[in-house]
Amino acid sequence: MLLPKKVKFRKWQTQRSNPKMRSPDTRGTRLAFGSYGLKSETQARVKSTQIESARKVISRTLTKTGKYWIRIFPDRPYTAKAAEVGMGKGKGDPQGYCFDVFPGRIIFEVDGAEKAVAHEALRKAGTKLPLKTRIISRAHKQ
Repeated sequence: MLLPKKVKFRKWQTQRSNPKMRSPDTRGTRLAFGSYGLKSETQARVKSTQIESARKVISRTLTKTGKYWIRIFPDRPYTAKAAEVGMGKGKGDPQGYCFDVFPGRIIFEVDGAEKAVAHEALRKAGTKLPLKTRIISRAHKQ
């Protein structure tokens, strides 16, 4: 699983979640390494476990034919309180790390595989993530 070696702050403050404020991403919106990519259509916080399960699916589907890149890194800690604990008495303990994905962000890239294999790998990976995704390629305009 992906997680940072060291963090400046154990717990982060929660950001605003107004859907009108969620504008498309400005960084990481174009293919940089591969021929095919998985692009987000909606906004969500993707946990490191979800990234890992999607990575495993891509790795298994591509076998040794292709190469893949993970374009996001979970550096934001998320917290949770224990089950059946009352409100108050502070914030919960850090449980893991996540990444805030905005619409338009490239999450995975694939190269060196046939079109059908790459599409299948990215489709399967998209089902493991908590957001809507679209498969893009270099042939189409981004």
